[in-house]
Amino acid sequence: MLNTLLLSLVLACNDAPKDRGIDSTLIVAPVNTTTLTGKVLRFAKTLKGTPYKYGSANPGVGFDCSGFITYVFNHFRIDVPRSSVGFTNEGRPVALAEAQPGDLILFTGTDSTVRTVGHMGIITQVGNRIVFIHSTSGKAYGVTETPLDKYYMGRFVKIIRYI
Repeated sequence: MLNTLLLSLVLACNDAPKDRGIDSTLIVAPVNTTTLTGKVLRFAKTLKGTPYKYGSANPGVGFDCSGFITYVFNHFRIDVPRSSVGFTNEGRPVALAEAQPGDLILFTGTDSTVRTVGHMGIITQVGNRIVFIHSTSGKAYGVTETPLDKYYMGRFVKIIRYI
């Protein structure tokens, strides 16, 4: 019992730097990232149907794509860039064939000839097809799950692992 108490005290006083946005000062015990990923995905899916609103990270008003990501990740105290282009050099790049649920998928904006990140989502399904959840200004106009189809493949930039 005394060893457990001492370990808890040492971990609670840890002033380790942030590692990929997860504030280690808030974590007293090791985190099972599979569990965290599952929680992130479950929470993200509760926001389906939230309308699209450019420049917003407020579920009461709506989300743009990066506002949605910001809101979801900040709910779990994970700091992320506020804009989609801010993710360009973040996380660990992952090959499309190695994508996992919870990975972030980055796309160009609607003009696919401009190869700058301008849209993003969270992968929710892999296997026969990749599906991602995002806030779109397109036909669905809000938070929805979308398969990675020909249209989005034309805009595909990369996948990153952030959790």
